[in-house]
Amino acid sequence: MLMTRSRSATAVLYRMVMPDHICPYGLKAKHLLESRGYAVIDNHLTTRADTDVFKAEHGVATTPQTFVGGQRIGGYDDLRRFLGLKVVDPAATTYRPVIALFAMTALMAMAAGFAVDGTVLSIRVAEWFVAFSMVVLALLKLQNVEKFATMFLNYDLLARRWVPYGRVYPFAEGLAGVLMVAGALHWLSIPVALFIGTIGAVSVFKAVYIDRRELKCACVGGDSNVPLGFVSLTENLMMIAMALWMMAKPAI
Repeated sequence: MLMTRSRSATAVLYRMVMPDHICPYGLKAKHLLESRGYAVIDNHLTTRADTDVFKAEHGVATTPQTFVGGQRIGGYDDLRRFLGLKVVDPAATTYRPVIALFAMTALMAMAAGFAVDGTVLSIRVAEWFVAFSMVVLALLKLQNVEKFATMFLNYDLLARRWVPYGRVYPFAEGLAGVLMVAGALHWLSIPVALFIGTIGAVSVFKAVYIDRRELKCACVGGDSNVPLGFVSLTENLMMIAMALWMMAKPAI
């Protein structure tokens, strides 16, 4: 339940405001307090020495620090808890990155369809959706190829036999996606997508549904907390389906 206060309620905030550094969490704490109706007495710690003295005096390791009614509430996360707001656990599993990714690639595909064909629902838009998703997924992996490749080794069958495949995979996925967006060089994009998609699907299915292992998915890069399973399997099945569709399409 969200806690609000009238403007007569006062909070005392201590935060770092230095010529070369303004604490972002201090700004967030000030905004949060004001948005919940508190009058904020905003105390600036303008030097490192001031900050160290404040920390030692109050026995705290970090700033900002908020006080309400003479009671120390704590840092930004503690303030959120005090106000009845959710505090995100950075180690918690989440599907948010995947939902955001597919939502944006769907919107990109529809925007491209509207710009080119004047429609947001068509086979071409569906093709672009899959291709754009491949490109963006590859981009996320390419942000830190080594970290992705390390996570990939936890479950990919080919990468375990030939370790460099983990570093090759994001480049191959990105190449296939870009070529499919362009509708060019089907002789290259189709076998690449079919190859990496099939190996990926088999690897994920074995790890999750046969071996019953609980792993993090490398599908959106090496920094994600997305659980391995349906999402990664969907990514690989999309590539397989797209490759098969592109093969069959000239005959239609």
